[in-house]
Amino acid sequence: MIHELETVALTHDIDEHGLKDGDLGAVVHCYDDGDAFEVEFVDFDGKTIALLTLNREDIRSLSGRQVLHVRELLPIAV
Repeated sequence: MIHELETVALTHDIDEHGLKDGDLGAVVHCYDDGDAFEVEFVDFDGKTIALLTLNREDIRSLSGRQVLHVRELLPIAV
C-alpha cells in the first residue's frame, strides 16, 4: 500500500516532463480509490519538475535493497 509523503519510483519514462524510469517522487495525495496518486518530482534544489496524477502501475514503493542514483535533468524538447 502506498501512503501520502512516501517516496516512490517511476516504473517508466515520462518524456514530456523529462522523467525517467526509476526517478524518485513524493506522494503528496492519495485518492480514495487507492489507485491514483498525486506525485511531485523535484530537482536537487527542491524546485518542482512536475506534479502528476499517476496510477498504481506508474509508480512503485522502494525497498532497502535499492541504490539511489543521480542524473542530469535534460532540457525538454517542445
